[in-house]
Amino acid sequence: MPKIEVAGRELHFERGGSGEPLLLIQGMSGTHVSWGEPFKGALEEGFDVVAFDNRGIGHSAPVDGPFTIAEMATDTAGLLEALGWETAHVVGISMGGMIAQELALAHPERLRSLTLGCTYCGGPGSMLMPEENLQKLVAGMQSGDRDMAIRAGYEVNLSPAFRADESTYAAFHEMATSVPAAKATIELQAQAIFGHDTSGRLGEIATPTLIVHGTEDGVLPFPNGELIASLMPPARFEVLEGVGHMFWWEQPQRSAELIREHALAANRS
Repeated sequence: MPKIEVAGRELHFERGGSGEPLLLIQGMSGTHVSWGEPFKGALEEGFDVVAFDNRGIGHSAPVDGPFTIAEMATDTAGLLEALGWETAHVVGISMGGMIAQELALAHPERLRSLTLGCTYCGGPGSMLMPEENLQKLVAGMQSGDRDMAIRAGYEVNLSPAFRADESTYAAFHEMATSVPAAKATIELQAQAIFGHDTSGRLGEIATPTLIVHGTEDGVLPFPNGELIASLMPPARFEVLEGVGHMFWWEQPQRSAELIREHALAANRS
């Protein structure tokens, strides 16, 4: 399995496709397989795509204590350096979008374009997971029943319309069981998210930015996307009607095309 050392910590990554460099940053509990082949494969048709496991998750080295979103952004900058990429298009979703915000603020010279999907900036007006969904996820994780936990994640992350086709559960279950995601690390990721707040600094980001958010997001509700867009007036805000948190899973081709269009537009600007 390909690994790369960043500041003494091994990060697992997968690379495919050809073209301009594009880095994918996953969210809480997500791994490199959480992108799904339909979405990642579509991007690989026009980009040199790297998807990696954040510290402590998946096949990356385990962690031994708390960390912050800003520290994960430092990991990501180190990964770009280790890959030999002076610049790249960056796509961050959910917690990965928070990491991407900090990356764009700390290392603006490294980003060709920025896509923030289904994410959160903290501060006044931001909204974390609705209590009902949080209780459902916690109950699943504390049950000791892996299938119950995965089913809870499926129901919270995907829209009712998508879940109406029960056959979609099989691929989600396979994704959720194929790569390890340590419960202790997920809890540390949650702590990092609680401490995240870029709301007062987002206006400093000059990188061409695309914001994507589904109106049926049950993890980080849609008003978060509206708030981020209001704090980044030059950004393009793409609203996905009736789509849940994992928009790239529900609409992989459309999501990949939005990113492709945004990257091409950034190159022309």
